[in-house]
Amino acid sequence: MGKIAVEFEPIPMPHANGNAVGQLAKRRLACGDGWSVSDVVCTAGPRHRPFEEQHPAACIAVVTSGTFQYRSSAGRELMTPGSLLLGNAGQYYECGHEHAMADRCISFSYEPRYLEEIAADAGVRCRDAHFSTLRVPPVRELSQVVSRACAGIPDGRVTACRDHASNSSPGMTEWEEIGIELATRALEFACGGEPNRGSFPAAEARVTRIVRRIDSRPDADHRLDTLAREAKLSRYHLIRVFQQVTALTPHQYILRARLRRAATRLLLEPARVLDIALDCGFGDVSNFNHAFRSEFGVSPLSYRRAVCHSQTRAQCYGPALTPWRTGHS
Repeated sequence: MGKIAVEFEPIPMPHANGNAVGQLAKRRLACGDGWSVSDVVCTAGPRHRPFEEQHPAACIAVVTSGTFQYRSSAGRELMTPGSLLLGNAGQYYECGHEHAMADRCISFSYEPRYLEEIAADAGVRCRDAHFSTLRVPPVRELSQVVSRACAGIPDGRVTACRDHASNSSPGMTEWEEIGIELATRALEFACGGEPNRGSFPAAEARVTRIVRRIDSRPDADHRLDTLAREAKLSRYHLIRVFQQVTALTPHQYILRARLRRAATRLLLEPARVLDIALDCGFGDVSNFNHAFRSEFGVSPLSYRRAVCHSQTRAQCYGPALTPWRTGHS
């Protein structure tokens, strides 16, 4: 992807009743007529008090690392890597870090008329392109576009985004393509769904601990009994609570975390498929190829060629970032 970005800019955070809040840093990656995308890093933790914010436009944010609680009048969700945070224009919300510190997201912002145009073009029946739920879990249908977004986090060099009408950069075009695909998928999944009334904070705390453990080392041997002991639950209750909070079983979550990392590395590094497969926790390349094809619909090599064929080697394989980590686990 092209490097269309500016350095991170700190966002002023209010103080309520003398309680400290965490630091939020944001850099614009690209923007156009009716849309924009930013890389957002929050370093808040359990000691920081959340405060009420408002979405100025419709928002779809890809969680690339970390976990946090996302609350509004529509309910409460635990946001985990690979999931999509959804927000409607004018909606009030809070983001909290009650159980662990920091997160990173790629946040797309859409003007209402732009999102309505996407819904109409895609044939999605959704009144006023309004999200009725707060989250889309990391389901298979999102794997490819989420991995493309993760691979596109730049290093902060070059310049700020320019007006879409006068910008012919391939990087700009690809960001808009990702934004449109994300919006289409989110509208398909979220429109017309029942609002989520949330899970219990105690369950969130246990699942957060497990998600952070998996996300810090998706390649590790995460046995169910080990995860259950970490969560202080029986294996049966771990599966039940984990699925309630994340919409995935622990095995599904681990597999998708490994595949997201592998797909991102395929776009960022010229390493052999075998080496990437082994590094990401797959025992052999045939097992990896089968899992990858099931998730993305193509082989790892075909996936790499399809995304990189129109870009130079430097654009596709540099720099070797790891967007699933932000210096915390």
